Amino acid sequence: MTPVKAALLSLFMLSGILVWGVGIYAADASSDLVAIDGYGVGAVSR
Repeated sequence: MTPVKAALLSLFMLSGILVWGVGIYAADASSDLVAIDGYGVGAVSR
């Protein structure tokens, strides 16, 4: 894998993680229901 492809893949993966995190935050903030993230992070913080 070339360095350019590796950098693009890393950028794509990080942007996907950020979008997923924003989605969880928005779902939690928009309703009275607790958003389930599937990893137990929401349960630990409450």
